[in-house]
Amino acid sequence: MILTSCNKDEKIQTASLEQQKLDYQSRQIDLEKQKLAIEKEKISFEKQKDSLNKVAEEKEKERVAANNRVTKRSSTRRSSSGSSGGGGGSSSGSTASNSGSSGSTGTTATQKKGWSSAAKGTVIGTVGGAAAGAIISRKNPGLGAVIGGVAGGATGYTIGRANDRKTGRVQK
Repeated sequence: MILTSCNKDEKIQTASLEQQKLDYQSRQIDLEKQKLAIEKEKISFEKQKDSLNKVAEEKEKERVAANNRVTKRSSTRRSSSGSSGGGGGSSSGSTASNSGSSGSTGTTATQKKGWSSAAKGTVIGTVGGAAAGAIISRKNPGLGAVIGGVAGGATGYTIGRANDRKTGRVQK
């Protein structure tokens, strides 16, 4: 009897070992399935990312082409207005300098010449705010000028930046 009971324990142990091996293999298969699903999602994400990048590049090319067309039209108009007279020698001289600088900045077609509205607004706001601050603060006009200049400059910049966005000089 002792021998048969020992054999039964071995059979149970081998059966449980086989069951553990099968459980382990099934868990391994589940892990491999999860890894495969993750890889599929990575691939689909990369495809979406690539297609979005292509769309963005096409839009950028269209925008640059449109800006180049606008730049060519405006430089043609400037050249024709400069050669028609009316403004004298200084007008044609400024036209030549503008057309020369636009050729050197062909890659950045959105860059405009002269002061931006934000810069103009900052300067005007700072000067006006400083003057108003000095007038309002009679006891300490220096401090009033500084505070008014800072507040006026910030306000002028904000208003000028909004104007630049409207005109298309800057994007966001």
